Amino acid sequence: MKAVVMAGGEGTRLRPMTSSMPKPLLPVANRPIMEHVLRLLKKHGLNETVVTVQFLASLVKNYFGDGEELGMELTYANEEKPLGTAGSVKNAEEALKDDAFLVISGDALTDFDLTELINFHKEKGALVTVCLTRVPNPLEFGITIVDEEGKVERFLEKPTWGQVFSDTVNTGIYVMEPEVFDYVDPDVPVDWSGDVFPQLMKEGKPVYGYVAEGYWEDVGTHESYVKAQADVLEGKVDVDIDGFEISPGVWVAEGAEVHPDAVLRGPLYIGDYAKVEAGAEIREHTVVGSNVVVKSGAFLHKAVVHDNVYVGPHSNLRGCVVGKNTDIMRAARIEDGAVIGDECLVGEESIVQGNVRVYPFKTIEAGAFVNTSVIWESRGQAHLFGARGVSGILNVEITPELAVRLAGAYATTLKKGSTVTTARDHSRGARALKRAVISALQASAIDVRDLENVPLPVARQQTARGSAGGIMIRTTPGVPDSVDIMFFDGQGADLSQGSQRKLDRVFARQEYRRAFPGEIGDLHFPASVFDSYTGSLLRNVDITGIAESGLKVVVDASNGSAGLVLPSLLGKLGVDSLTINPGLDESRPTETADMRRSGLVRLGEIVASSGAAFGVRFDPVGERLSLVDEKGRIIEDDRSLLVMLDLIASERRSGRVALPVTTTRIAEQVAAYHGTQVEWTTTSPDDLTRVGGEEGTIFGGDGKGGFIVPEFSSVYDGTAAFVRLIGLVARTQLTLSQIDARIPRAHVLKRDLATPWAVKGLVMRRVVEAAGDRFVDTTDGVRVVETDGRWVMVLPDPAEAVTHLWAEGPDDASAQALLDEWSAVVDSAGR
Repeated sequence: MKAVVMAGGEGTRLRPMTSSMPKPLLPVANRPIMEHVLRLLKKHGLNETVVTVQFLASLVKNYFGDGEELGMELTYANEEKPLGTAGSVKNAEEALKDDAFLVISGDALTDFDLTELINFHKEKGALVTVCLTRVPNPLEFGITIVDEEGKVERFLEKPTWGQVFSDTVNTGIYVMEPEVFDYVDPDVPVDWSGDVFPQLMKEGKPVYGYVAEGYWEDVGTHESYVKAQADVLEGKVDVDIDGFEISPGVWVAEGAEVHPDAVLRGPLYIGDYAKVEAGAEIREHTVVGSNVVVKSGAFLHKAVVHDNVYVGPHSNLRGCVVGKNTDIMRAARIEDGAVIGDECLVGEESIVQGNVRVYPFKTIEAGAFVNTSVIWESRGQAHLFGARGVSGILNVEITPELAVRLAGAYATTLKKGSTVTTARDHSRGARALKRAVISALQASAIDVRDLENVPLPVARQQTARGSAGGIMIRTTPGVPDSVDIMFFDGQGADLSQGSQRKLDRVFARQEYRRAFPGEIGDLHFPASVFDSYTGSLLRNVDITGIAESGLKVVVDASNGSAGLVLPSLLGKLGVDSLTINPGLDESRPTETADMRRSGLVRLGEIVASSGAAFGVRFDPVGERLSLVDEKGRIIEDDRSLLVMLDLIASERRSGRVALPVTTTRIAEQVAAYHGTQVEWTTTSPDDLTRVGGEEGTIFGGDGKGGFIVPEFSSVYDGTAAFVRLIGLVARTQLTLSQIDARIPRAHVLKRDLATPWAVKGLVMRRVVEAAGDRFVDTTDGVRVVETDGRWVMVLPDPAEAVTHLWAEGPDDASAQALLDEWSAVVDSAGR
């Protein structure tokens, strides 16, 4: 049997290490990752190997040659352009068409028993056998579910936490029969798990999954690269280490000079012909490459130092990676997580802070203090985006410098000459940061339409009118000292997961586009923004019957930007209204839960005493809406959703409504009663927005005061929801309390459980296993439905070490029992 080693990837997440070196050549314990892979193949009798190459292909070919030094026969299949995981193997079809073959990545460290994998493939008579393993964090991999016989039931490539239903992932190691090539088009990008395997499963072909025991690490990030070194030194992976173990865990290669007075605390590795002077201290999990010089007084701990590096006297290297041919001068300090590229000079007494990336051929001047952005691992995520865009404490985590780099990264994802709409709330912090954002966009050849202070729905609507995207800066809801930098697509909706990842990658690599002097973007301020918004709103939303109804409403603008739209809107509606808290208050750009509650109580008192039909309260940016009925009673947000659903469905009598899967199933009863249907979405706002924008959708809401009025826009809009509600109440002649009373009571309870990141995938697998034969819905997280209709939903939080649970039953006691039962399942997996 032949093997195929895929060695064509660019390894962009590992830059700057991979800026001048292909990822398969990155050394692990002073030997290229791909060499470890080739030695594993040889160990299992796979001596004839085809290597697929593309990025820096000549370096791979020059290093391994024809494989004679390894006792193997290597040939190469060169891609002129990236062809994807399947396309690259298809490119080598001529050498593989006669027999079954094994596919393996050239940049994953493993010691799996490939012989057992091949035997499994043959025993099952499989067309394709996918090698699987279990990992703590499955986000960056393809999740796979297999049945008791080992047959693959489902694939999901690079899921979000809401889509995680197992911790069993695709390792990218496959055994295949040559007939599989019939499903791969030549010379075009094709992926195995995204394109080929779903088609095979659709046709009922034998696709099996083999869960391998042993070590596997996809060396795709700086963290996993450093971890792989430590795992080799700890003996967690069965690979050969060149050299002699002079004391437990202390490996020294041929020709290395280590002075007796040097301090060595293993496990560690010192490469061939390296020199370690007296007084140097090398501690756990450090790898010193070939020909490295470590001078007296230097201190290295968890450092990975590539070949031909000079480590000066009294320098200090902790948890960092240093590229080949780099000089670290006297008393320089490189902190945890920093990466220094090839052929750099780090001057005397300079400090490179943690997580800084220094690209190849750069000079850090003597005494310099280098401090750039940190990728927020402390938030439990390896990317910037959370539930509200990029969020953090003003001038601590979100600084003007960060705003400039973010805007530069966003501009780099767009074409030169594109237009971006910018906006903010009424806080001083947002005003200051927006100016930094505008400068960065213009300097990146982007024209800017600045709306200044507007409600969030207005910013979204204006973005959708001819802009390539938008940026809104606001105070984080409920957190006065934090801000959110929100990025919109060309439709004014939040960026999709894919677009977020793209922006994330550009930001992490810090490779921003800069405009030539003649390309600097323009800045202009569109006029009559509010008139345009209200005019469009009144044209698209049904307002018949409002002027004749004699309705009186009380509107609380919460001293926010919603108050900027209300005067012209209420006048054109012809409704008798009382507006409270209309003025902007810079000292209160957001409100806490207690402030919101007391505001609603006060609104209820005014509604009851004034004889109004109902009252509404906007959040400070006009995105969300809270309701008070004619008796002054607060209608909770989850009930408000049902009230709006009942009103709209009873009027429209057809179509569908978009609701997140955490919504009570009473919503289904209400919709069905009026001849409409529910389309369940994930809890992600961009998914609800997507369905809200589809033809046939008549309403959407999240149960937290966010409402979508599709005839006007596909995003949350408090003002549009308010106008829609007035029209509905005017035409039905029913009060809100009457509508609320005719809807059954829901019994949905929620609980949050602390869950370490390392066991989140395991938790979801245990939940699926515990579900047994019960119906399981994986629209978002895992929802388990009991035979009596009760259900529980388990959802990992994407940004925090928390798992969320919802349970619904016929009464609170039943829901509570269900919540307790499944909390125990989550807790037991997390221990």
